[in-house]
Amino acid sequence: MSSIVVRGLDDAVKQQLAMQAKEHGRSMEAEVRHILTKASRRPHIGMALLSVAQEVGGVDELSVPARDDVARAADFE
Repeated sequence: MSSIVVRGLDDAVKQQLAMQAKEHGRSMEAEVRHILTKASRRPHIGMALLSVAQEVGGVDELSVPARDDVARAADFE
């Protein structure tokens, strides 16, 4: 197993982690390990969108409406 050291962690963050760990019935180290593991397993949003697009036939099948409106300056008066 690997180890890491996090330097410069704000005291408020450490206190919050300690409170979360207590609420979840685990050590602060176990809580941080849980958070990091969960965060590293999140799907990459770009890859998730690509996968969904491929399931429906790709993005070539999507129609993009023509934009015919004209940009106008904001009126602050």
